[in-house]
Amino acid sequence: MRIVHTADWHLGRSLYGRRRYEEFAAFLDWLADCLAVQQADVLLVAGDVFDSSTPSHRAQELYYRFLFRVRETGCRHVVVTGGNHDSPSFLDAPRELLRHMNVHVVGAAGDPRDEVLALADSSGEVALIVCAVPCLRDRDVRTVAAGETPDDKQRKLIEGIARHYAAVCREAQQRREALDRPVPIVATGHLFAAGGRTVEGDGVRELYVGSLARVGADAFPACIDYLALGHLHVPQMVADRPDMRYSGSPLPVGFGEAGQEKCVLLVEFDGLRPAVTTIAVPCFQQLVRLQGGLQDILERIAALKSAQSRAWLEILCSDAAAPVELAARLQDAVAESRLEILRIRNPRAIERALAPQAEGETLEHLDVHEVFQRCLDAFDVPAERRPALLDTYGRTLTALYEEDPRAE
Repeated sequence: MRIVHTADWHLGRSLYGRRRYEEFAAFLDWLADCLAVQQADVLLVAGDVFDSSTPSHRAQELYYRFLFRVRETGCRHVVVTGGNHDSPSFLDAPRELLRHMNVHVVGAAGDPRDEVLALADSSGEVALIVCAVPCLRDRDVRTVAAGETPDDKQRKLIEGIARHYAAVCREAQQRREALDRPVPIVATGHLFAAGGRTVEGDGVRELYVGSLARVGADAFPACIDYLALGHLHVPQMVADRPDMRYSGSPLPVGFGEAGQEKCVLLVEFDGLRPAVTTIAVPCFQQLVRLQGGLQDILERIAALKSAQSRAWLEILCSDAAAPVELAARLQDAVAESRLEILRIRNPRAIERALAPQAEGETLEHLDVHEVFQRCLDAFDVPAERRPALLDTYGRTLTALYEEDPRAE
């Protein structure tokens, strides 16, 4: 069985208000082609299919259209497990229907027997056993007791995760022993392994209440021949074990991942020993972070324009320029180009505007109107310009609150 391991698609995620459906569609088209070229038998998706527990209609359309297309690639099985961003009930809802397409979905943890899949090859013989373990939430693995300390919770979480994997793997071993031949056991997981690497702005959320409950490699039973993990967006091994891997996210979730090479993993077995090959995912939308003084940033923008780049830009300017003037200069710089600025940050200007005016004052002491008023004062905005700016700011706040009725 040739297996392609991927995770953390985050379908539907936007970047500073910019929709990314074209990128998601391009990736899924590429992945379908990859399955065909690699003659893959099994696709493993280790959680975070969607970015939200209530994905948009377009995100759902991309997902189901892809699953339908997989049948045309020759890939015999798809295994999808839930991540911490996914709604377990949403993923599980069509599972009986999808099973007729050899798409096996495990959105929520439950009976360990239901998480063990015996997958057949083209001859109808079982050739792979998958322990399809989804994201294990706090309520799945731990009972709450009065008077627990944070250390108690951490210990019980890790013990609960290890206990769940032990139960699922016992069932998998029993099924392998019944076959009386060496069939590989592959397990999935969506969690934070001890020693795992993240990057700034990668969107990785804490999986458990209180702490990340970083799980050591010893929590996974020795019978697992390959562990396919999701949740961390940097492709990496766990404890330098080539048989325990994160595939990483196939698209950069934020500018912190902009320079990272994305991949999916091809896993082939020689008996019970896995051989893993990295397959690079193309860049479908370039993200570039420009950082430094304004003049240096303008020169780098000019170079990108000369190269006909269509990158999305995040700009971190170290000069103490007024935000309005800085934005105007930068927008003029990208005019008549395919570049698009998604975010401008000016840390020095922010520090200047929000400098405490009284001993012990913090940002929590100010409301959103006071913050904006201080920005106007910090940059000596003329009195005649303030009414229009305050009106625009007020309408912006109103629009935000109306869009999200939960905002306070």
